[in-house]
Amino acid sequence: MSQPKISPSTAREDLRTEPQVIRIVIIAIAVTFLTVFVVLPLVVVFAQAFSKGIGAYFAALSDPEALSAIRLTLMVAAISVGLNLVFGVIAAWAIAKFDFRGKTLLISLIDLPFSVSPVISGLVFVLLFGAQGFLGPWLQANDVHILFAVPGIALATIFVTFPFVARALIPLMQEQGTQEEEAAISLGASGLQTFFRVTLPNIKWGVLYSVLLCNARAMGEFGAVSVVSGHIRGETNTMPLLVEILYNEYQFVAAFAIASLLAMLALITLVAKTILERHLDEGRLPGD
Repeated sequence: MSQPKISPSTAREDLRTEPQVIRIVIIAIAVTFLTVFVVLPLVVVFAQAFSKGIGAYFAALSDPEALSAIRLTLMVAAISVGLNLVFGVIAAWAIAKFDFRGKTLLISLIDLPFSVSPVISGLVFVLLFGAQGFLGPWLQANDVHILFAVPGIALATIFVTFPFVARALIPLMQEQGTQEEEAAISLGASGLQTFFRVTLPNIKWGVLYSVLLCNARAMGEFGAVSVVSGHIRGETNTMPLLVEILYNEYQFVAAFAIASLLAMLALITLVAKTILERHLDEGRLPGD
């Protein structure tokens, strides 16, 4: 005898063993928590940013100091994402496709920034490149500026963001296995041809997803950048640093105007993240 078919909705109902009252309470707690800690802060940011009108809002964003912070943030994010993308793809490809000595150590090193405070990572660069640091005297003698300049800010940002690409791609590549690459190589394809024609098309949504998260983290980094930047106004202040400075100077509209740009980045990142996660789950192109 054939088994009766169970609809998906019926199956979902069978899994809900909690009483309806309990489900309502759990949902209400989750919604309340998100409202208090996510929605309300965003509303306050935008309300304060536009509290004196649109003219004051755009005047704050067009201030030379704000424009400098925006340019520096975009430049550092571009450098960090670009370098982390190259490193992350190479590291993920090596870890997922090959077995070699030191593989566990490499994975541990990739995870290191997750366990180290950003402030501590910034301090490491100070101890390395500072005037009294290991390389400080040589840098000063050769007029090379790392700290309190763009290179130091970029290095600190790269350090705190480099796990994002590799960590997003490693499980994706491991799940796909090596069969397709082995088939391509057996048919005469070179290593680079195999990567660009087989591996990369299979992980493109994962690459976009990891770049999205890496970029959001890079643009919002505060701790490590604060240590190495020197807070030179108009030169080494990124957007998060400028928000703190303006707020401490009671320039609330300007502070919240800059903060609103970071908030909009967070919202855009959230929407794009949801779309990319859907494509990663479906494993197909949009419209397929």
